[in-house]
Amino acid sequence: MTRSAIPLDPRNLSLLWASPERADEIAALHARLFDPAWDAESITLSIEHPASSSFIAQVREPRVLAGFVIGRIAADEAEVLSIGVAPEWQRRGIGRQMVEGLVRAARRAEVKRLFLEVASDNEAAAALYKSLGFKKTGARKAYYQRAGGKNVDAVILSLEL
Repeated sequence: MTRSAIPLDPRNLSLLWASPERADEIAALHARLFDPAWDAESITLSIEHPASSSFIAQVREPRVLAGFVIGRIAADEAEVLSIGVAPEWQRRGIGRQMVEGLVRAARRAEVKRLFLEVASDNEAAAALYKSLGFKKTGARKAYYQRAGGKNVDAVILSLEL
């Protein structure tokens, strides 16, 4: 049985506020997941921004960074700027827990709507967001550039809080 097939005990995962001290780790994971990737300086600027609401998901045993979500709150709206789960930890509920954590923080800040964008070819993420109640509110044509020059649309989703 592969690690990804083993259910993750929620007691083995901590959602922690992202801090600049973890920017190198977050940037390294971002680079594994996205092209182009954000560097540590971009991560630091994002999580130090006064409107930032950003978390890391840390597995307790073994002690590893499994994911991150970088969000921003502005007035009564919030946006997921970037979210990712390490490939070896995907499909184990970590992405769901991170989005739910951001939703809790947004509600405490009296946010009314949470936005995010997802690549139209990212079926797993789209299914997660749909299961959380996100609805399609728009699209950006050819927003994401893929290797080989292929462009992929971004689907804009929102969640009423």
